[in-house]
Amino acid sequence: MKEEMYKTMRLIRRFEEHIIVLVDANEIAGSTHEYIGQEAVATGVCSVLRDDDVITSTHRGHGHVIAKGANLTGMLAELMGRTAGFNRGRGGSMHIADFSLGVYGANGIVGAGAPIAAGAAWAASSTGSDRVAVCFFGDGAVNQGVVMETLNMAAIWKLPLVFVCENNGYAVSYSSEESTAGSPVARAAAYGMPAFDVDGMDAEAVREAAGAAVARARAGEGPTFLSCRTYRFVGHFTGERTMNLGYRSDEEIARWRERDPLNVLGARIDPDAREAIDAEVEREVAAALERARASARPDPATATDYVYGGDLTPRGGVAPCHA
Repeated sequence: MKEEMYKTMRLIRRFEEHIIVLVDANEIAGSTHEYIGQEAVATGVCSVLRDDDVITSTHRGHGHVIAKGANLTGMLAELMGRTAGFNRGRGGSMHIADFSLGVYGANGIVGAGAPIAAGAAWAASSTGSDRVAVCFFGDGAVNQGVVMETLNMAAIWKLPLVFVCENNGYAVSYSSEESTAGSPVARAAAYGMPAFDVDGMDAEAVREAAGAAVARARAGEGPTFLSCRTYRFVGHFTGERTMNLGYRSDEEIARWRERDPLNVLGARIDPDAREAIDAEVEREVAAALERARASARPDPATATDYVYGGDLTPRGGVAPCHA
């Protein structure tokens, strides 16, 4: 399992490093939010999930989707706006979804994945399934009302839901120490659910905590809250490098890099095996990028496809007005 988790983290890291290059080259339009530094959280959590379990993600969602088993070609093609993308190139970085993998969507709205995950958890519970839902969100989302409402609902209904707060210390450039009263764990515990601080730089520590939370949910014992203390090594998004923001010191970043999750876990596996995994990942990412680049761009004539449901009768049978 150590080697499997290391490979997942390495895939996420190299994927994200390639994304930065592709954004700079304008092969990916706009900007993206990289997961570099936080790989242990997605990897540890998703390592204890089944294929039919559900996750909801965030604007910083590439790591979650890859850890849940997403095809790298589909990921890259989606970001590059190609038809081979998971959403045919129409969703982009913050809206990747694949129901077959249980990925109920990344989401650019802070905290908006929480009620979606709760809905999936409720659906599983109400049909007698032992599927589990996991909601990923950042520390900034604990100040969103919808997350607090979902915590309350999940506790009352004992939903099979695991809340995973990726506490990287900053909501964009505003530190959580300045923006959040109390702690995420204390807030969740106030709803009567088990809530824990977890070392989010250690994939095995995350796996252990997530495994217990998922087992509890699967057994019908209700939700659990995990606050995974982690850190993003790069900016909030790719454009930050040109903005000369000074909200983090070089010393702070260097201190966190000493606990790079790839090195933390990598030190526990055979060096030769680690080298082989690194080489395998390079080949996989390069091949996926080649296939994504070869994928066609959407035909402009299809721009409105998949935007509205077809064959829908307006309420009352009245045709919509197009002003």
